[in-house]
Amino acid sequence: MSEALLSRREGGVLILSNNNVAARNALSPAFYAALTGSLRQAATDPAVGAIVLTGEGGHFCSGGDLRQLAGRRELPQAERRERLEALHDLIRSLRDCPKPVIAAVEGAAAGAGLSLALACDMLVAAHDAVFSVAYVKVGLTPDGGATAFLAEFLSRQLLTELCLSGDRVSGARMAELGVVNRLTETGQALAAATTLAATLAQGPELAMARIKALCRHAPRNTLEEQLELEARDMVRSQETEESREGISAFLEKRRADFGRLRGKEER
Repeated sequence: MSEALLSRREGGVLILSNNNVAARNALSPAFYAALTGSLRQAATDPAVGAIVLTGEGGHFCSGGDLRQLAGRRELPQAERRERLEALHDLIRSLRDCPKPVIAAVEGAAAGAGLSLALACDMLVAAHDAVFSVAYVKVGLTPDGGATAFLAEFLSRQLLTELCLSGDRVSGARMAELGVVNRLTETGQALAAATTLAATLAQGPELAMARIKALCRHAPRNTLEEQLELEARDMVRSQETEESREGISAFLEKRRADFGRLRGKEER
């Protein structure tokens, strides 16, 4: 595993941590590659039930490395676009991973770091964490899906204000806007995210993957399109051992044991 990314397991929870502490966990090609690879490996690992993404040293991620961006100024546009696609491939990997991914945010989540946090399925943050669409401060425009993700929560007017001002927004304010799922005291985001992930890791693997996909498509689909996806997945889910176990457990007034089925269901 690259030192750009630290990895450890706590039961069924895989904790992945940005480890560029000297630069407040600014992003790098090494981090893109390490995190994308870890997500793809976890996607097919039955021992991993949920994933937590966080940062070392008290910060989630300060965004792109401006020194590297400055050095790319003279590169051909096609080459600059190719390097940007490494970030976008990472964002796609987060969104497409069938396992629940939870961001645990302390300190700053700025620029592409904000995009990274928003690409996760859920977000746990310290009340004094700082979120910022900071690109305008350095004459750049957002990337990593920041505008798409924020548009799922914010009015066009508020989205435009955040992007044009680059103002910092606290974790508490982001929770009020519906962006943050759990708000914690300073230093407690990772523990709270890991607890949440451990609960999710006990759930039905295949059903949760399908639910995650449904939730991802819902904001952009028409009602008819979403009804079609829901009907397809409900019919398919009724055939699984997960649903057999879940329904039996409910009728027998016991707790469902989905863990024994992990990795055994056909997708």
